Amino acid sequence: MSLAVFQLFLFAAASAQREVRFVQDDKAQKVDVMIDGKLFTSYLYKSDIDKPVLYPLHTASGTLVTRGFPLNSQPNERTDHPHHIGLWFNYGDVNGLDFWNNSYAIKPEDKPKFGSIRHRRIVKTENGKDKGTLVVEADWVDSKGNVLLKEQTAFTFRGNANSRTIERVGTLTAQKERVSFKDNKEGVLGVRVSRELEIPSDKPEIYTDAQGVPTKVAVLNNEGVTGTFLTSEGKTGNDVWGTRGKWCMMYGKKKGEPVAITIVDHPSNPGYPTYWHARGYGLFAANPLGQEALSGGKEKLNYSLDPGKSVTFRYQVIINNGTLPTPAQLNTAATAFGK
Repeated sequence: MSLAVFQLFLFAAASAQREVRFVQDDKAQKVDVMIDGKLFTSYLYKSDIDKPVLYPLHTASGTLVTRGFPLNSQPNERTDHPHHIGLWFNYGDVNGLDFWNNSYAIKPEDKPKFGSIRHRRIVKTENGKDKGTLVVEADWVDSKGNVLLKEQTAFTFRGNANSRTIERVGTLTAQKERVSFKDNKEGVLGVRVSRELEIPSDKPEIYTDAQGVPTKVAVLNNEGVTGTFLTSEGKTGNDVWGTRGKWCMMYGKKKGEPVAITIVDHPSNPGYPTYWHARGYGLFAANPLGQEALSGGKEKLNYSLDPGKSVTFRYQVIINNGTLPTPAQLNTAATAFGK
């Protein structure tokens, strides 16, 4: 076998898609997503975290890339923002209710200001040799249980030797009243990464949510912290916040292995290309709806849905390990996803 043929064989072996299988555990309120016999992530729908999430997220080699806190704290990681769990989808102002910041840390007397997303049912799980599909339904409710939005979301999972991919297609349908998504910096598809993928920090920060509540983010030991951001427009590091892009990648090394998480926007989404709500302490989110907050007042959207009307949000999340994708490769992936 020639060297060229051998290299082609190795590439084909690495790129070949692996089997995806779901393991449903109603008692634990989760569906495990197994790729090539290994846990990739779980769809968790516990009522005490106020929204369904994908948690934790692993690379193909098994490396944990999401923060453990508050469900399974890891050594040396931050314990701020308890509502940042794995990968999630929600928003900071829906008819005046804050769905983004809701968590166990909210005082009972303040709960009426917040909304929750309640899992209703698993529509289907479909195992496959090269992909798997999970379809779920949920309700966006106020503190009294009144339904503002119904959501149906299809997750498609894929994986090969060096990557894991999630395609999330979620449709929101307004119910009895008009639903407004007032421009707000906190939304919509977010992920909170492990400590090693954060941007090294040299000063404490204070971040204030949409309701004016400050959160202090302290300086920690930066040993082993190697992360940064890169967008399709060439923005890097902390300069990514409040800029637009077709995709955003947060990458670094964990245990000596290069790893990355990329969120890819879709041309059919409202506000495309999305703004990025990206923070060096390990949060990054695609937020097409918070234009006034993220543009410094230069733009405004204030999206809304009349009763019975729907909107669909499509995103792709790519998790790489080993050899990381180049900007050209991510542009190609974004173009393919957009079709």
